[in-house]
Amino acid sequence: MRTKLVLLILAVASMAAGAGSEPSAGRPSLSEAVEWLNHESHRLIRASRRTMSDGTVAFPPQVGIGYEAFWLRDFVYTLEGSIEAYSDKELRDACRVFIRSIRSDGAGADCVKFDGRPVYRPGYGTMGANPVADGSPFTVAVAWHTYQKTRNTEYLAEIIDDLIKTMNAAPRNPRTRLVHITDDEWDRCPYGFTDTVRMQGDVLFCSLLYVEASRRLSDLLTVLSRRQEATHWNREAELVADSIRSVLWDPQVGLFRAATVRCREHHIWGSAFAVYLHVADDDQSRAIAGYFRNHYTQIVYQGQIRHLPGGTYWQTCTAARDTYQNGAYWATPVGWFVYTLDLVDSRLADQTVIDLVTCFKAHGACEWVFADTYTLANYLASASLPLAGIRAMIERRKTKAVSAAQNSPTN
Repeated sequence: MRTKLVLLILAVASMAAGAGSEPSAGRPSLSEAVEWLNHESHRLIRASRRTMSDGTVAFPPQVGIGYEAFWLRDFVYTLEGSIEAYSDKELRDACRVFIRSIRSDGAGADCVKFDGRPVYRPGYGTMGANPVADGSPFTVAVAWHTYQKTRNTEYLAEIIDDLIKTMNAAPRNPRTRLVHITDDEWDRCPYGFTDTVRMQGDVLFCSLLYVEASRRLSDLLTVLSRRQEATHWNREAELVADSIRSVLWDPQVGLFRAATVRCREHHIWGSAFAVYLHVADDDQSRAIAGYFRNHYTQIVYQGQIRHLPGGTYWQTCTAARDTYQNGAYWATPVGWFVYTLDLVDSRLADQTVIDLVTCFKAHGACEWVFADTYTLANYLASASLPLAGIRAMIERRKTKAVSAAQNSPTN
């Protein structure tokens, strides 16, 4: 009986990992698509290498000339999906770049120029009056990922107080605890993948990043046996998550709003990320997944995702409609999207990944696409970040399959 159960579990888990992934003519299966994406992500990371003035190896957002600096959030997104592409030394050196860039007031950088000068506002310092709102959580993310691979406790102890400092500097609403952008004409940019959007009020995506960073900071403090502080940051994550669920959720539509004052549009990326982080509760997660399934053709193009619902554009945005962050489709959030969609439609989730890889094979891993426009091929985040959510989706299927096999009445 035990042998039969083990064989059944393995068989069901295998099916779960590849559910809906049968290849059609000339198209890969899900497992083949993931394998190709993993290889392509690694290739792009290694091909992007640039050397900074002090000899540090930097990994800008694309292969070749284009983004001429070392971008914090883009680097983090390669770590999310392809950290094995880096050596321990490369990770430590890159982490030092961004830790050194924390400003005296705690602000985290947007990017660091190859000569070592940090830039705190997008557009090489031209956008917004104050540092970008996502610098602090992404700085914590670099350190967290670096520790996960290197397990260098001595280095962690050197930088932990810098991480606390930058988290305390994040702009927040003292009443709701959410990351906040003031009502000034252009206080600061929000999450960097929406830096052309003039949001105001409490903002969804940066608040989600703050939850994630608070959890990670708690993890790192626990490693260092600073348990009281670890408990504080874990509790902070819970309180911010509670506030996101109550302040930014729209039950009538089944999505989270991007902000509370200006640019209150429903946020596809942010809603998917909320499910991926387990910030959305079960009912919210199912509602979001249902929205994705029911509006799929309006928000997905060649396996890539719009920021907003179909036909919707940002209230105030410097990008033209149907370009860049204002109506174009991106690969960056695909992992979160399919992780969510899989709750209600596994086959459509698989098809999204397969369509993404098919597009990449034809046009390269572009930054964004729209109609016949394929912009900036060889973009690292497009190839790397989706892998994190896709792997989490597959792992969840395996876990459910094992549980189902164990609870089968025939066993």
